[in-house]
Amino acid sequence: MHARSHKFGSAKIANELREKGVSQELIESAIEQVKENELDNAREIWHKKFKAIPASRDEWTRQARFLQSRGFGFDVIKKVLNTKNDNQTE
Repeated sequence: MHARSHKFGSAKIANELREKGVSQELIESAIEQVKENELDNAREIWHKKFKAIPASRDEWTRQARFLQSRGFGFDVIKKVLNTKNDNQTE
Protein backbone atom coordinates (compact mmCIF):
# COMPACT_ATOMS: atom_id res chain seq x y z
CA MET A 1 0.00 0.00 0.00
CA HIS A 2 2.80 2.42 0.84
CA ALA A 3 4.45 1.98 -2.54
CA ARG A 4 1.13 2.36 -4.39
CA SER A 5 0.30 5.60 -2.56
CA HIS A 6 3.06 7.38 -4.49
CA LYS A 7 1.34 6.59 -7.78
CA PHE A 8 -2.35 6.40 -6.94
CA GLY A 9 -5.04 8.11 -4.88
CA SER A 10 -7.10 6.71 -2.05
CA ALA A 11 -10.04 5.60 -4.23
CA LYS A 12 -7.90 3.39 -6.46
CA ILE A 13 -6.01 1.91 -3.52
CA ALA A 14 -9.26 1.15 -1.69
CA ASN A 15 -10.66 -0.61 -4.76
CA GLU A 16 -7.51 -2.68 -5.19
CA LEU A 17 -7.60 -3.72 -1.53
CA ARG A 18 -11.29 -4.69 -1.83
CA GLU A 19 -10.50 -6.79 -4.90
CA LYS A 20 -7.85 -8.64 -2.90
CA GLY A 21 -10.34 -9.43 -0.13
CA VAL A 22 -8.93 -7.16 2.58
CA SER A 23 -11.37 -6.42 5.40
CA GLN A 24 -13.19 -3.08 5.42
CA GLU A 25 -11.62 -2.09 8.77
CA LEU A 26 -8.10 -2.51 7.37
CA ILE A 27 -9.04 -0.63 4.21
CA GLU A 28 -10.38 2.31 6.22
CA SER A 29 -7.20 2.39 8.31
CA ALA A 30 -5.01 2.29 5.21
CA ILE A 31 -7.01 5.03 3.47
CA GLU A 32 -6.61 7.33 6.47
CA GLN A 33 -2.84 6.99 6.11
CA VAL A 34 -2.95 7.55 2.35
CA LYS A 35 -5.09 10.68 2.68
CA GLU A 36 -2.47 12.36 4.90
CA ASN A 37 -0.20 12.89 1.88
CA GLU A 38 -2.71 12.58 -0.94
CA LEU A 39 -2.56 16.21 -2.06
CA ASP A 40 1.24 16.21 -2.19
CA ASN A 41 1.27 12.91 -4.08
CA ALA A 42 -1.28 14.22 -6.58
CA ARG A 43 0.84 17.32 -7.17
CA GLU A 44 3.95 15.20 -7.78
CA ILE A 45 2.15 12.89 -10.20
CA TRP A 46 0.59 15.85 -12.00
CA HIS A 47 3.95 17.63 -12.31
CA LYS A 48 5.69 14.55 -13.73
CA LYS A 49 3.03 14.18 -16.41
CA PHE A 50 2.17 17.77 -17.39
CA LYS A 51 4.66 20.30 -15.95
CA ALA A 52 2.44 23.21 -17.09
CA ILE A 53 -0.85 24.62 -15.94
CA PRO A 54 -3.86 23.97 -18.18
CA ALA A 55 -4.22 26.79 -20.70
CA SER A 56 -7.79 25.99 -21.71
CA ARG A 57 -10.89 24.36 -20.31
CA ASP A 58 -10.29 21.31 -22.51
CA GLU A 59 -6.76 20.96 -21.16
CA TRP A 60 -8.02 21.37 -17.58
CA THR A 61 -10.52 18.58 -18.24
CA ARG A 62 -7.86 16.33 -19.73
CA GLN A 63 -5.56 16.83 -16.75
CA ALA A 64 -8.44 16.29 -14.32
CA ARG A 65 -9.37 13.03 -16.06
CA PHE A 66 -5.77 11.86 -15.76
CA LEU A 67 -5.73 12.49 -12.01
CA GLN A 68 -9.16 10.92 -11.64
CA SER A 69 -7.94 7.79 -13.41
CA ARG A 70 -5.18 7.61 -10.83
CA GLY A 71 -7.79 7.44 -8.06
CA PHE A 72 -7.81 11.01 -6.77
CA GLY A 73 -11.07 12.64 -5.71
CA PHE A 74 -12.43 15.76 -7.33
CA ASP A 75 -11.64 17.89 -4.28
CA VAL A 76 -7.95 16.97 -4.54
CA ILE A 77 -7.97 17.44 -8.32
CA LYS A 78 -9.42 20.94 -8.00
CA LYS A 79 -6.80 21.88 -5.42
CA VAL A 80 -3.95 20.62 -7.60
CA LEU A 81 -5.09 22.31 -10.80
CA ASN A 82 -6.33 25.53 -9.18
CA THR A 83 -3.29 25.85 -6.92
CA LYS A 84 -1.08 25.66 -9.97
CA ASN A 85 -3.11 28.48 -11.52
CA ASP A 86 -2.72 30.57 -8.36
CA ASN A 87 1.03 29.98 -8.19
CA GLN A 88 1.50 30.91 -11.83
CA THR A 89 -0.04 34.37 -11.37
CA GLU A 90 2.19 35.34 -8.44
